Amino acid sequence: EVQIAETGGSLVQAGGSLRLSCSASGFTFDNYAIGWFRQAPGKEREGVATILSSDDTTFYRDPVKGRFTISRDIAKDTIYLQMNSLKPEDTGVYYCAVGRGFYSGAIPPDVFLPRKFGTWGQGTQVTVSQ
Repeated sequence: EVQIAETGGSLVQAGGSLRLSCSASGFTFDNYAIGWFRQAPGKEREGVATILSSDDTTFYRDPVKGRFTISRDIAKDTIYLQMNSLKPEDTGVYYCAVGRGFYSGAIPPDVFLPRKFGTWGQGTQVTVSQ
């Protein structure tokens, strides 16, 4: 059974940086994707960044391109989301999730669709102040 736990959320000023961590363990299958999603108050959950287990291909939604970086440390069973140049609109609860059946060649929009991801963490709050 896959278990996920996110940490690293905090209050930060606009222009600052945060690094979120996602501890993910219990994988008994190959070809999966790990995604970071966020949900702002009153808005739908949206994909932010995704990495494929097959070849470490990464994907970023346009609003975070050039500012966020997703990476993973296999030895530590941890996936990171480095967030730089944070903006107030980045505020929200950030979730880490695992989706099965993502093979090399997977592309948007599938890699950002919440319904394609079956295992979720509890989320961590990121608040960016003006």
